[in-house]
Amino acid sequence: MRLDKFISESTAYSRKDIKALIKQKAVSVNGIIAAKPDEKVGADDKISVNGQEISYKKFVYLIMNKPQGYISATEDKHYKVVTDLVPEEYRHYNVFPVGRLDIDTEGLLILTNDGAFDHAVTSPKKNIYKKYFARLDRECDEKDVNAFMAGMEFKDFTAKPARLTICDDRKEAYVEIAEGKFHQVKRMFERVGKTVVYLKRVAIGGLELDGGMQLGEVKEIDHSILTAKLYGKGD
Repeated sequence: MRLDKFISESTAYSRKDIKALIKQKAVSVNGIIAAKPDEKVGADDKISVNGQEISYKKFVYLIMNKPQGYISATEDKHYKVVTDLVPEEYRHYNVFPVGRLDIDTEGLLILTNDGAFDHAVTSPKKNIYKKYFARLDRECDEKDVNAFMAGMEFKDFTAKPARLTICDDRKEAYVEIAEGKFHQVKRMFERVGKTVVYLKRVAIGGLELDGGMQLGEVKEIDHSILTAKLYGKGD
């Protein structure tokens, strides 16, 4: 790989910035001052900029505790977007949300710049269940559990069987769905005569939202750990 490509994909430096840094003798490869942007480097080489060693990462994977008031997009003319919350150190990766959460829904959201990963996770064939905590205006009962488990037919899609677990406070419940269509959880509760007053996604597959994460907080997660948890192979 070219030296400038290595640095640009691993940092916020542009190719123009890197060219200037090399001229300033601020870039080194294995302790030797770099002379050219197109110098070839490999995975075992130690690249440093201004004395700070750089680790190569083409893709990055982030988890966010999404707050209300943000839409699952990278830009919008009218609303705040989740990528506004991404820390500066990850901005150059141009991450995007994997799937979506409604503007008034909180909770677990994955962001990445890996298109293949996004496709794999959001593909209906993967059948990855998403778990939500819902607070309702009325109490749930066993008829609701059965209605969710039977699946529901809507004008624009057919919801697969969903798991509804009623909490001790019967106005609260956990819902696990396999799709994630627009307002799906809210629409399913409306079908059984209830209105969702608060909704939070707490898990995707085996990946659970860290209870210690504050609203709006973003953390990086290793790809192997992430995929193991999503598909139920992690602790």
